[in-house]
Amino acid sequence: MIRPAFGRGPVPILAAFCFLIAAGVADADAKVYEPESIMLDNGMQVVAITDQRVPVVTHMVWYRVGGADEAPGETGLAHFLEHLLFKGTDKVPSGAFSRAVSRNGGQDNAFTGYDYTAYFQTIASDKLPMVMEMEADRMVNLTLDPDEVAAERQVVLEERRSRVDNSPAALLGERTDAALYLNYPYRRPLIGWAHEIEALTRENALAFYRKWYAPNNAILVVAGDITMERLKPLAEKYYGAIPARSVPERIRPAEPEQISARRVELTHPLAGQVSWARRWLAPSRFWGESRHVMPLSVLAEVIGGGSTSRLYKELVIEQKVALSVGAFYGGGTIGPATFGFYGQPADGHTVQDLERAVESELEAILRDGVDPAEVARAVKAMEASAVYARDSVTAPAHSVGRSLAVGRTIDEIESWPEEVGAVTVEQVMEAARAVLRKPGHVTSVLRPKPAS
Repeated sequence: MIRPAFGRGPVPILAAFCFLIAAGVADADAKVYEPESIMLDNGMQVVAITDQRVPVVTHMVWYRVGGADEAPGETGLAHFLEHLLFKGTDKVPSGAFSRAVSRNGGQDNAFTGYDYTAYFQTIASDKLPMVMEMEADRMVNLTLDPDEVAAERQVVLEERRSRVDNSPAALLGERTDAALYLNYPYRRPLIGWAHEIEALTRENALAFYRKWYAPNNAILVVAGDITMERLKPLAEKYYGAIPARSVPERIRPAEPEQISARRVELTHPLAGQVSWARRWLAPSRFWGESRHVMPLSVLAEVIGGGSTSRLYKELVIEQKVALSVGAFYGGGTIGPATFGFYGQPADGHTVQDLERAVESELEAILRDGVDPAEVARAVKAMEASAVYARDSVTAPAHSVGRSLAVGRTIDEIESWPEEVGAVTVEQVMEAARAVLRKPGHVTSVLRPKPAS
């Protein structure tokens, strides 16, 4: 499942890239992207992904800090600071960064996740020095006018109202995360609780900025019409001049063993249709049994990865108990990942009908297993999607940057094709039993509120 991300507005990421994350293969690269990497003297990693078909680049700076690194009582601070970084420096006044990018035919944006914060621009390759100079400037020279901070706080509160408070699915998602993660900070809303957003101050933001925003805690990724030969001197000029600073170790609490099932239900007047989901905590690249990550990605594709999947063929086509159904998993997180299923009951069927049908299919899979042909089809679909993502100038920068930001290496990223191609039926079933037989799942149900 994609971990939520919040930014200043819609982030234009290709559908192929979104599929890669949802399938747990956002890390698919090197044989596809072939990134080159160097390290500046100040500890900043620099990555070039060359694709010179069009004279355009995507320039991204990823910071190894996100919503899961906030102190208790400061939910939403990482996202709030992301907004405030567009309020300018002495050299580049508030709003001037985005205006300069727009005047030169480009687009810029930013987003915050639980494990990272990223800023990016897509622009003509001859304008790369301009955006690098401005991005390096705001890495260290942010100035915050108190009035602008107060105004931006209201912008974030309005974003929460529009994207969460007025979205029944988002409200249910917040409550589900709080039930699923007993102790890990993924249980807190990334955008923040409204009452804690209201209490965020200029001093909070600057303290977080000075604590985490440093070149040795950042990764520069440039994809498109670029080579490392050209990028290296530019990176040394603009980012290499920034001194390294002490950055604290990221300390994440342990998640206790989950021994009981939970259920979260929400009835809301804005809900259009009944929906159902069930999810488990699952291993990620850095939490739990990481050897299960790629088999779980394949399992999600086999069980619920589209119209050829087990669940779709059985519940939508054969039994007609579901209007839609699928599975999700994403292992590219620092903390616990989630593996789960979702669906909407078809007309004439209830949530209970859908739930029993999904449970029956899962029992059959755990009892009888999956066959080699299903695994082969899933692997082929995942490999094909990774190749399609190469057609975008943006997707490679997002994919590689995200992987590096959570702690993976270029060598690990490059090994993905061999890793997915080596997944066996036995590994898929071992991973399935390791996750789906655990009792600590959370079931969530969203229901429309009947008219009075």
